[in-house]
Amino acid sequence: MTRNFCFGVLALNPKYQALAKSLATDLATHGPGITLVVGTDNPGYFRNCSNVSAFQLHKRGILHCYHDKRFVIEKALTQFETVIQIDADTQITHPIPENIPSSPGISAVHIQNILLHAQYAPERLPHFHQLAAKLDVDLSQVSFVGESLFAVSARGDQAQAFIQHWHLIARYLELRGIHAGEGNTIGIAAAKAGLAVQSADWLESINQARRHTNASTQASAATHPPSRVAQRWQQLARRISYHYRLNQARLLALKHFDFYYR
Repeated sequence: MTRNFCFGVLALNPKYQALAKSLATDLATHGPGITLVVGTDNPGYFRNCSNVSAFQLHKRGILHCYHDKRFVIEKALTQFETVIQIDADTQITHPIPENIPSSPGISAVHIQNILLHAQYAPERLPHFHQLAAKLDVDLSQVSFVGESLFAVSARGDQAQAFIQHWHLIARYLELRGIHAGEGNTIGIAAAKAGLAVQSADWLESINQARRHTNASTQASAATHPPSRVAQRWQQLARRISYHYRLNQARLLALKHFDFYYR
């Protein structure tokens, strides 16, 4: 049975690829016919997963890859009316609805006014106000969107505007040292693109059918831990990659100098 929606997941590095493959197995059991669109740096890892549509994606975020899920959403919306973005470290434990409503907007389980949510990281608020002024958005009407489970239904120019503004806002914040909290960026981009943010009973039913394991807070159990020399090389490689992405972002931002630097 062909569904009008899919799930989307970001799976960069072997740890999250393994988690995404496990999620695909869960979906095959509890949601037969549902496609899992995977943005990954190793698409071949999923070649034997019949319910996975994997595409090549390398890390774009300057420090973290949280904002890179926008590329998964962008890809998924070219194939489906709705994409349900979910974290790779999620287990599906109960059946998924066969069909869901498809009205334009963003559906989320956790929604909060961005000004209220900013109390958890008040140092970000001045940057949000600056972005709102640049984008002509009323910040008091913007919602923070919980990132671990949300759905996007958008087509054509509206979908493109949402992704483009997510990119602009994410880069603006990253260049100012704010690398997390992408739910704020999603909310501002949605407001600029004219996408309503709302709760939905059908998404809550999916929320009840899943278990989020928070793998990012768990240490990896390596079968063969790297040597001290290997660890130092890995740290050096990460540092070089970080500065490459940072300097690349700074240079590309010059094309939109007024937005990023004034």
